[in-house]
Amino acid sequence: MSHIPNEAEKIVVDGATVDFYKLQKDGESTYYFDTSKEGPPHPMVNAMAGLALIKGTNDTLVMINHKAPGGLFAKLEDDVKYDIQELDDGLVKVVFSYNKDAASESDLTQTSCGG
Repeated sequence: MSHIPNEAEKIVVDGATVDFYKLQKDGESTYYFDTSKEGPPHPMVNAMAGLALIKGTNDTLVMINHKAPGGLFAKLEDDVKYDIQELDDGLVKVVFSYNKDAASESDLTQTSCGG
């Protein structure tokens, strides 16, 4: 079962190791990627590549993963907001957005899983 909308278009994202998709609606874009079948460091690498797409915008990034990426969350500052949803098939959907009023900024080059 795919959690990426059929109408989303495949795009190329610098630094990504999985396919990314983009769905535009009402002038805003939602980017999607699925690392649910990938092990480290793919979830971290692709999340950082995707977060670079939405930085400073009203766009959102949707990550489908096999679990909540705690190591990733630890690297994010308050400029990145996220909402975690558990899916019926046991996977996790994380929806990221940018907080323009943030006091600190995430370093999106930190793609290693270790501290």
